[in-house]
Amino acid sequence: MTDFRGADLFPDVRNPESLRVINDRCLVRTQEGHRIVVVSGVTVAYYAVGDALAEAYAMVNLVEQGWCDQNDVAQAFGCSVRTVRRHQRRFDDGGLAALRLRNGYPQGRRRLRVARTRFVHRLKAQGHSNREIARRSGVSEVAVRKLLRRLGWKAPSVTQPELPLAPTPGANPNLSAFCVSTSRPTRGGTGTARPPEGLPTTGDTDPADRHGDRLLACLGLLHDAAPLFSSSTNVLRAGGLLAVPALVGSGLFECAQKVYGSLGPAFFGLRTTLLTLLLMALWRIKRPEGLKEHSPEALGRVLGLDRAPEVKTLRRKLTRLAAAGRAAEFGRALAERRVALRGTVVGFLYVDGHVRVYHGQHRLPKAHVARMRLSMPATSDYWVNDPAGDPLFVLTAEANAGLVRMLPGILEQVRALVGRRRVTVVFDRGGYSPRLFQQILAAGFDLLTYRKGRYPPIPRKQFRKHRTVVEGYSLSYVLADQEVRLLRGTLRLRQVTRLMDNGHQTPILTSRRDLSAARVAYRMFERWRQENFFKYLREEFALDALAEYAVVPDDPTREVPNPAWAVLDAQLRQAQAQLDRLEAEYGLEAFTSLEEQRRTMRGFKIAQGKLGQQIWEAWHRVLQLEARRAKVPRRVPVQTVTPEPVVKLAPELKHLTNLIKMVAYQAESDLLRAVAPYYRRVDDEGRTLIQSALASAAELEVTECELRVTLAPLSSLHRTRAIAALCEQLNQSGAQFPGSSLHLRYAIRETL
Repeated sequence: MTDFRGADLFPDVRNPESLRVINDRCLVRTQEGHRIVVVSGVTVAYYAVGDALAEAYAMVNLVEQGWCDQNDVAQAFGCSVRTVRRHQRRFDDGGLAALRLRNGYPQGRRRLRVARTRFVHRLKAQGHSNREIARRSGVSEVAVRKLLRRLGWKAPSVTQPELPLAPTPGANPNLSAFCVSTSRPTRGGTGTARPPEGLPTTGDTDPADRHGDRLLACLGLLHDAAPLFSSSTNVLRAGGLLAVPALVGSGLFECAQKVYGSLGPAFFGLRTTLLTLLLMALWRIKRPEGLKEHSPEALGRVLGLDRAPEVKTLRRKLTRLAAAGRAAEFGRALAERRVALRGTVVGFLYVDGHVRVYHGQHRLPKAHVARMRLSMPATSDYWVNDPAGDPLFVLTAEANAGLVRMLPGILEQVRALVGRRRVTVVFDRGGYSPRLFQQILAAGFDLLTYRKGRYPPIPRKQFRKHRTVVEGYSLSYVLADQEVRLLRGTLRLRQVTRLMDNGHQTPILTSRRDLSAARVAYRMFERWRQENFFKYLREEFALDALAEYAVVPDDPTREVPNPAWAVLDAQLRQAQAQLDRLEAEYGLEAFTSLEEQRRTMRGFKIAQGKLGQQIWEAWHRVLQLEARRAKVPRRVPVQTVTPEPVVKLAPELKHLTNLIKMVAYQAESDLLRAVAPYYRRVDDEGRTLIQSALASAAELEVTECELRVTLAPLSSLHRTRAIAALCEQLNQSGAQFPGSSLHLRYAIRETL
């Protein structure tokens, strides 16, 4: 028997020094001055030990293919995880050539000359931040920090200035205590200058540190923080600044100041809150809760602040605005401004309702949801759009009132906006009512809608092919044009009927006799732009999302369909259906009866006596149900139907958010029209182009009177050139950033 007492049962087995195991399928072997990377027995890399480019590519390849993670690769190759990430970033930016190690100081980065060390020390002693010193010196903030560390700089002790406990009587509440005793430093140099009248001021000099303004807001001395920018590169989502000229031109900030005044002492005032909400909509941050996924510091750099408002802050601001109850007045002011800017395109106005489905626990009136083809608890909003599909104003219907009921009130608001102009109102079959047509014509409007109900078909020989050219597009329709009379001949309208290829006829009613038949058809079918608008806002701007869960009391005397009448009506329809079946069976027996079997009617009645008795009983039941239903009112007050409190969704905050999304969509449309001459596929992907530009990063450069925004190039050269042409147009507008005197200048870096 073998003796194992002196043997080692578990010898110390180690990998040779030339072999490094990364994980269960990857290893690295070094032999004779070369290195081999093996994955599952397959060689994926073979290079000399001193070849840094090949080794960097091997590390990137292992991570990118998912064979290893960054920590394992860094441990196997004897480097840090940061080095692996740097190799990945360089490979993504410039490919294999970018992995080559660069000797010396990085190209394109300026060195800080030794002669300027005293200049840096003097600026730091004056209280300037490292970022401001770097901007003035033309180097990076890291270089300034290293230089100050080498110089052994220490911050001098500075006594804190005393702040007044209350503002001076008659002074502007936006002026801080720092601005009373000192002037505001200019952004482009070392001198000082006083800000223009009416603009908010700040005592802070570091854009990344706004503690002074926040303290003043807490003391009640500041109503809105002034925007303060710093020159920086790769500012995320700074492309959203492209929309600022359109947002300023919409008059939103002026209307808000006129309607709401101020939100009170706050660092995030009315202007900042509205600008944040508008940019959120353009960035597709669809609700305040979406801010959790974005850095407040990164978004704040676009707003000219150290941080953007977060979820709770923005919610409180919206709640305060909704508590004022002025959303309708705000919307009316915006509509007046829009008509003043684009009054030439409001000759046709499209009116349609949009149903917002509600899935909560409160009991709300139901409405028919066309896209779902069923009735659900919902709230109906009625939008008025121009021929381009851009919204003009919106209002919420009481208890899902139909278009026939809402249209007179809508036309009153339109008349207040457009004055005495004769506008053509376009709507769908939901507003079909000959008596309503008379009211529309009497109010000085023209109408354009589909015909509803039964109508005689038109013979094919009356149809003719009509052609027209609209906005450069050639259109052709097969139409029949004729006059029709409604309400027993008291209402005369023009009917243009379109014949489809499958033989279906679509009749269109209008009071416009000056338009050609093809133009009438084109204007009617353009109503689908509004349908596309609803779909776009629902998907891109979360139009149907609840702004809040609050409810408010509704009118308890509001009449609703009587459930008792509905029950009797259902029973009556069932009884009538049974009577129809019995009568049909009786008629069939009479039709198939042979004369040689029953020569007289008396004989037939005797033979079918049981069936006849059933008919008489069914007939009497129908008469009884009709009498019972006639005694029951068809509509009753809602408080008599449900024991629960009668409530509705709080409309104010939702109306306000709808207006903000409306202005954001208008700004996007204005940018789309500006870029249309320079982009061929604007009809198919124009809004995608604008959305990509708004979400792109940019470089910000601040001078004494300008904020220069240089966007990163887009995915292709022709898209980049289209945005470059858009930037040239925006530069001609001379727009200023809201709340500052900085003129916006745009450019985009073209790819080589």
